[in-house]
Amino acid sequence: MRRREFIGLISGTAAWPVWAQAQQTRMYTIGVLTSISPNPEPLLKALREGLYEAGYVEGGNLHLEIRLAAGTPDLLLEKAAELVRLKVDLIVTFFTPAALAAKKATGEIPIVMAGAGDPVATGLVASLTRPGGNVTGQSSAGAEVAGKSVELIRELIPTAHRLGVLVEESDPFAKPYVEEIRLAAHTAGMDVEAIMIRSELPLEAVFTGLTDKRVDGLMIQGSIVRKEILDLAMKHRLPTVTSTRLGPSLGALMSYGSDYFSLARQSAAYVDKILKGARPADLPVAFPTKFLLIINATTAKALGINISPMMLARADEVIE
Repeated sequence: MRRREFIGLISGTAAWPVWAQAQQTRMYTIGVLTSISPNPEPLLKALREGLYEAGYVEGGNLHLEIRLAAGTPDLLLEKAAELVRLKVDLIVTFFTPAALAAKKATGEIPIVMAGAGDPVATGLVASLTRPGGNVTGQSSAGAEVAGKSVELIRELIPTAHRLGVLVEESDPFAKPYVEEIRLAAHTAGMDVEAIMIRSELPLEAVFTGLTDKRVDGLMIQGSIVRKEILDLAMKHRLPTVTSTRLGPSLGALMSYGSDYFSLARQSAAYVDKILKGARPADLPVAFPTKFLLIINATTAKALGINISPMMLARADEVIE
């Protein structure tokens, strides 16, 4: 072999992308389970980015089986069962209901939570340090930050005395979420009106009831944030706060919570460890260290709410 040909062969091998080399060993199939609402596309994009950085590329050594559900427990469980029948190597879930459905569908396939509210209280894991089963990943700290959201509402609307809370009736995370809000509201001298919604319940009637009860602000559980709900909130002139950063882009006044995009991206580290042989039971659940405050200034103006320069300066993002 000529020297030039030999050098070309060596350099060509070295230049092969990581996935091309990995493809020779194994193709991994990862299931992804989430609700249609909120829009999963930004979360899926972040997950793909994290997997790419960890060396997994679709069409190379990775195949994604994505299952979307309307958020109802039966449909989520049906979609989770589909992934189990496909014998995927691992399942990644977004939000608590999807994680619970996946756990109910299988006790053997590893499950990585890309954000779930209070995984201990909802029964997803035995403890944060020793999950003890086939589920691990990241907590979204949804209940813990709910109290801070109440403080922000009080700062934003000093005269507020009654706070509405909208949660999904079938979501086990709803209870700890509401309890944390009640504690914080009590400290702030506010009353709480919690409304459990379900798929067959007319949303217009829900918002009419909130208006009749004279709530001054509305907190919406992150897993049920969607444009239909936020449009009704605007129609009834209710300032809304969500725990997911996806809320303000759809018209919510404000969001405060963990960065779900970062959680989705960082969940790839769990995927990588498990595919390389680690057991979910031995991988501690991570707790977010960064929380984002996002304000929709356009919504504030439409509602006639003046946001102080100090609060605007504290925000991680302001939507104009």
